[in-house]
Amino acid sequence: MKKRIVRRKNNQVTAFSNQVPRLLQQLYAARDVDSDEALDRDLKGLLPFQQLLSMDKVVARLVQALAQQERVLIVGDFDADGATSTALAVTALRCFGFKSVDYLVPNRFEYGYGLTPEIVTLAKTKTPNLIITVDNGIASVDGVEAANAAGIDVIVTDHHLPGNVLPEAAAIVNPNQHGDTFPSKNLAGVGVIFYVMLALRHTLREQQWFDNNNIAEPNLAQFLDLVALGTVADVVTLDRNNRILVHQGLRRIRAGKCRPGILALLKIAKRSPHSITASDLGFAVGPRLNAAGRLEDMSIGIECLLSQHESQASTLAQTLDDLNHKRRDIEADMKTQAYEVLQKLTLEAKGLPVGLCLFDATWHQGVIGILAGRIKEQWHRPVIAFAKMDENTIKGSARSVPGIHIRDVLDVIATQHPGLIDKFGGHAMAAGLSLPINNFKAFSKAFDAEVQRHITPDILEAKVLSDGELPAEEFLLETASLLRDAGPWGQGFPEPLFDGRFRILDQRIVGTNHLKMVLEMPETRKPLDAIAFHIDTNEWPKRNCEFVTAAYKLDINEFRGVKSLQLIISHLEE
Repeated sequence: MKKRIVRRKNNQVTAFSNQVPRLLQQLYAARDVDSDEALDRDLKGLLPFQQLLSMDKVVARLVQALAQQERVLIVGDFDADGATSTALAVTALRCFGFKSVDYLVPNRFEYGYGLTPEIVTLAKTKTPNLIITVDNGIASVDGVEAANAAGIDVIVTDHHLPGNVLPEAAAIVNPNQHGDTFPSKNLAGVGVIFYVMLALRHTLREQQWFDNNNIAEPNLAQFLDLVALGTVADVVTLDRNNRILVHQGLRRIRAGKCRPGILALLKIAKRSPHSITASDLGFAVGPRLNAAGRLEDMSIGIECLLSQHESQASTLAQTLDDLNHKRRDIEADMKTQAYEVLQKLTLEAKGLPVGLCLFDATWHQGVIGILAGRIKEQWHRPVIAFAKMDENTIKGSARSVPGIHIRDVLDVIATQHPGLIDKFGGHAMAAGLSLPINNFKAFSKAFDAEVQRHITPDILEAKVLSDGELPAEEFLLETASLLRDAGPWGQGFPEPLFDGRFRILDQRIVGTNHLKMVLEMPETRKPLDAIAFHIDTNEWPKRNCEFVTAAYKLDINEFRGVKSLQLIISHLEE
């Protein structure tokens, strides 16, 4: 699908001080940030944990568990958010003095998502007194019921949207549960459990637990590298609260105050920890961590994050890197198959459904989410990719576009067509579900119909949002450095993207499918290095193309110790 460049609304700049450069004032205003105070990234600016609903109940149950030295079992999710949440919970509780803390992450291919009754049966072999869910549990009504029946209390910590019925847990902390007035609804799972640990430490300090038991009071800033990684990798909105958490985590990593597992993953991804950005966590570290949960066992990733020894962390990071390469190969094959089906559908039906469902019995369950995301980006419409769970059931992973709340769409379908869907859950932009294999055609029809109720031509149009033209005098290393440090950039707070018209001085393919270019601004005649990653080699390079309109990010390329300005091209138009 063709994309077009659309410039962001130029909001009026009002309340910034002169300490904020004019360029940044304009960029921040376009992202609905309009004052110096809103830019403050100090930890003192974090929202207080007391505002989270039922935090007092969670802390009271944890204090009881600590006083009685109960056996605690952390049940996590099998993605990067779940892995960082699990590692944080295990390490923090041990720092507080818990003597028996273990974890369990369901194998996604055997048990599915969340605290299911089957997971409770497996958990019982570890004889816990208390289960704490991280990054899951808000939809685990049956699983919590099974735990209660077995005499095991459950604390749910989650950030996913709740259903109409909540589990009968001992306590629930979730900023998105009904009645919670916590201002930031965008905490990742790792952010939620970090807040729980802040609250628990506060109470233990008041009770003089650390002094009375000769335990050094832990500095919870040591966990901010995990919080930053999980928050960025889960692609939650970077509101001010999340920007503080991510910025502080990045600061610690750059300062060398980082756990060996994250350092090992950065090293194997060829990223320098001293100049790391949020995008490095999202595109280099997160996928390698996720590969374990997608293909094998997320405990590999968790053990990497828990490791205290550089050699062990390096070995585990290498395993994760190998899994990620394997995941890429699987994804490439699945994408080829899917694109062939889509091209055929386009030709036969003279267009694709606006709510698109795809299923292939050979597809890998762990990779369908990535596949759905790739198709969504290419065809710009809500997509659900399905894989076979067993002979009777298929599992789907959904990705949406702005303007279509994918979980709400599934909720409507489940309500209007009872029995069509077995289970579902998720967010506005991503969700998961399962349904009987025989229901695929009926569900596909219902999904397309429900999406059509909400879709508009504007939603279906693929846009590249630009911050406009960058003045010629700003094409400097200093500007690139200023922009890099002005983040963290990410979901809901996008990295600055500019557009302009350039003369092409040189263009060639490097690597497999990257377009290396030398561009020239007609006004200055100054040559600029540029690169476009993963371009369509059937379209580029174009030898007869003299001028191009490019949407680009200003970046710093470092090679053999020498820094130079580079444009990272996101979109090209003749």
